[in-house]
Amino acid sequence: MKITKLLSKETVLLTIHGKNKLDAINELVDVLDGAGKLSNREQYKAAILKREEQSTTGIGDGIAIPHAKDAAVREAAIAFGKSVAGVDYEALDGQPSHLFFMIAAPEGANNTHLEALSRLATILMKDDARQKLLKAATADEVLSIIDSYDHEEGEEEVSVADKQNFIVAVTACPTGIAHTYMAADSLKAKAKELGVDIKVETNGSGGAKNVLTQEEIDKAVAIIVAADTKVQMERFKGKHVLETAVADGIRKPEELINRALKQDAPVYQGGGGRADTSSEDTGKRSIGGTIYKHLMNGVSNMLPFVVGGGILIAISFMFGYNSSDPNDPSYNAFAAALNEIGGGNAFALMIPVLAGFIAMSIADRPGFAPGMVAGLMAASGGAGFLGGLIGGFLAGYIVVGLKKVFANIPASLEGIKTILLYPLLGVALTGFAMKYIVNTPVAAINTTITEWLSSLGTGNAVFLGIILGLMMAFDMGGPVNKSAYVFGTGLLASGVFDPMAAIMAAGMVPPLAIALATTIFKNRFTKLDRDAGKVNYIMGFSFITEGAIPFAAADPLRVIPSVMVGSAIAGAISMASGIGLRAPHGGVFVIPFVDGNWLIYLAGIVIGAIVSAVMIGLLKKPIND
Repeated sequence: MKITKLLSKETVLLTIHGKNKLDAINELVDVLDGAGKLSNREQYKAAILKREEQSTTGIGDGIAIPHAKDAAVREAAIAFGKSVAGVDYEALDGQPSHLFFMIAAPEGANNTHLEALSRLATILMKDDARQKLLKAATADEVLSIIDSYDHEEGEEEVSVADKQNFIVAVTACPTGIAHTYMAADSLKAKAKELGVDIKVETNGSGGAKNVLTQEEIDKAVAIIVAADTKVQMERFKGKHVLETAVADGIRKPEELINRALKQDAPVYQGGGGRADTSSEDTGKRSIGGTIYKHLMNGVSNMLPFVVGGGILIAISFMFGYNSSDPNDPSYNAFAAALNEIGGGNAFALMIPVLAGFIAMSIADRPGFAPGMVAGLMAASGGAGFLGGLIGGFLAGYIVVGLKKVFANIPASLEGIKTILLYPLLGVALTGFAMKYIVNTPVAAINTTITEWLSSLGTGNAVFLGIILGLMMAFDMGGPVNKSAYVFGTGLLASGVFDPMAAIMAAGMVPPLAIALATTIFKNRFTKLDRDAGKVNYIMGFSFITEGAIPFAAADPLRVIPSVMVGSAIAGAISMASGIGLRAPHGGVFVIPFVDGNWLIYLAGIVIGAIVSAVMIGLLKKPIND
């Protein structure tokens, strides 16, 4: 498929008027929406912003390629935009961006579409193409320039027989549309300039292309893996592997190639581990960011157990609070089965899974078994959620240490590391540490916290509800929001359910407030904003706080304080009423299953949303739509 089948006159914007990233994104999304390419403007925009949170798509050299693959896209399309003055797009080189290609791919995008989208990324690596596009004065001229460079390329045929300084590389990004191919082209162009032979495998949305053969891997002096997502690593066992971000493949190809030629990279050990796990994140993330990443890996894998188990327990209470007790008159066999499945099994796996996946995030697969054991010991030893967190990190870094210790064992013993040494010593050392160092003091702390929360007076409970509410609305899905959420889910394992109820109530307020404000105060919002506001009814009732992010980003000084007030009110009402929630998600669908008066709980959410909506309406000025 030709690129110009996806880029049309209707999706060409010759002048971007905005000066910052959000302005440019809004204008390009409007172009796609106006051309009928989107079924839900705000949903697609949220997907674009989520991609930007991972890493900027302002790749430098004056180019930005915002892109997203989402169900809100009716059909694959490209929007072109140009800014002669330049836009502060937070580009990797710190320079203004002038050429913009917003790529919209539907969930079911076929390979033909994806290949066309990826070819666009490779065209933009050509300096002469960029210069011509900057000078283009009409939409027809833009289309003609793109069409002149649009040539399909076949698979690379590489003979390694006579190559001495041969490098292979793999590039991959989360969406597999743009950065994957731009990194590949950047590496190939720089290698050609340096006189170095290279083959690059691309792991894009359309599948892997130019797949490396074992012969090519064996011949290579080193492997470059420029990826922000997982790639198949076991094939590189025993080779020098340089792992880095896909953006480095675009911006630093010469540095990567020179390091590869010098074999300035650790030897990949195999067994599911990375070449150098201990340093993997240090170049890209702060210590806090690294800890947060590992924690979120554990929490995200734990949540299905908590959600499923919590809702099953809540449903069992519909038959009576003691309906699972055989000695109680209200006993019901079905309710007992629900309680056993939810509480006795799903909830029992919560802490081991949390610890196991934290350890796996740190040390890959060798860390999983020690992490699971640490979590189980924390749960059975009374250390609870807090003990599971500590155990997961402890297990992960113990295995990282073991990898360093056994890095230079004879090659004949290489195979026993993964199947014997890591699990044996990892489980043993973690187990001893949990039993004799961690469990006792952490169990005492856990008991103290649980007793304190259970004995909170009304005043202190309200204060806690306010704090949790403020945290949930402060960054709506960011680290502060997630910290409050993790606090609530952790207490579920200790049988404390009130904070989780306050957290969900507070998290539902921001999108509901936006929806109400755009409905009641129509003259404060554009037509596009009012249409997007309707979607926030669904997001709010579904406990998707992130629905309010686009509105908060567009007007943070008015929107964020407003929603924080409403969320604090909802959290305070929930805590003051002594309402508990056993499921950490579900929104309106689990409100009937809360412990306590669900009507009061619902009223608290509605009151908070109304207060925030009124504040937004009063603070924002009328506009001419």
